[in-house]
Amino acid sequence: MQALEDLDYLAALDNDGNLSEFGIIMSEFPLDPQLSKSILASCEFDCVDEMLTIAAMVTAPNCFSHLPPGAEEGALSCWKKFLHPEGDHFTLINIYKAYQDMALNSTSEHCVEKWCHDYFLNCSALRMADVIRAELLEIIKRIELPYTEPAFGSKENTLNIRKALLSGYFMQIARDVDGSGNYLMLTHKQVAQLHPLSCYCVTKKMPEWVLFHKFSISDNNYIRIASEISPEL
Repeated sequence: MQALEDLDYLAALDNDGNLSEFGIIMSEFPLDPQLSKSILASCEFDCVDEMLTIAAMVTAPNCFSHLPPGAEEGALSCWKKFLHPEGDHFTLINIYKAYQDMALNSTSEHCVEKWCHDYFLNCSALRMADVIRAELLEIIKRIELPYTEPAFGSKENTLNIRKALLSGYFMQIARDVDGSGNYLMLTHKQVAQLHPLSCYCVTKKMPEWVLFHKFSISDNNYIRIASEISPEL
């Protein structure tokens, strides 16, 4: 029932409970419905390139390496290079772009692996993200959805990425209820904290409202991959 309700909220069902035309297009993507909806919304908001990267990075395994004891400080120092002030989804784009630039300009696979090792990044996860992204792009082309040139970094593009994400993840919103990083999830009615690797935890700047990708009770009540939004949006 919850799954049907979610699909209904995402406009993927018609009045009879069958897949709507929109739902049929969503089902072309081998992704969670929220992510499929965000990709389709990105066609409307001219940020398909960026949304495909986000989709690939959140679908692939965690791009941050599992750290041995004592390596935390060095790893955080390296990861700070990729941090984006607008949130974790944007940070993932930075990491993917840096990996792609390295892969395109390096002379061997060994150089790419060394670069990942030096920056405490999971090379196999980034390779997987590359494969997933290519598959998603093929689907976009096959079903002839509009694809615009990337414009990552512009103010308008940042706003459009937020709009596309919200189109799919409007049920996954949380608010810092006391100004100290205790986030009340609006649909779950539970309080959670941002994951320590979130760019906001690293920079110590906690936004009031965030959209998050996933939440895990078993994982210390953390919400993972969060980006700031505004209630108006």
